[in-house]
Amino acid sequence: MASRCALTTFDNPYNPFEQFNSWFLFDEDKGYHSCAYLARIARTSDQLSEEENDLEIERAIDEIIKYDFRNIYKKEKLQTPVNI
Repeated sequence: MASRCALTTFDNPYNPFEQFNSWFLFDEDKGYHSCAYLARIARTSDQLSEEENDLEIERAIDEIIKYDFRNIYKKEKLQTPVNI
């Protein structure tokens, strides 16, 4: 199983993987702008593989949570089957 990660907040009732539009609207309405914040921290690239970009996104999420002095962020994980 492979996993993908998403940055979310403890008060957001929506799942960023399954209810992205509602999740995004809630996040923006609260002024968190989590997608933009993650995009500033993650060093993704078209030259990296999807797996490498996923690892970089998880690294960036971990960094955001590490320095989250407001204690509002958490990491959501989605397990996906690996194609052989």
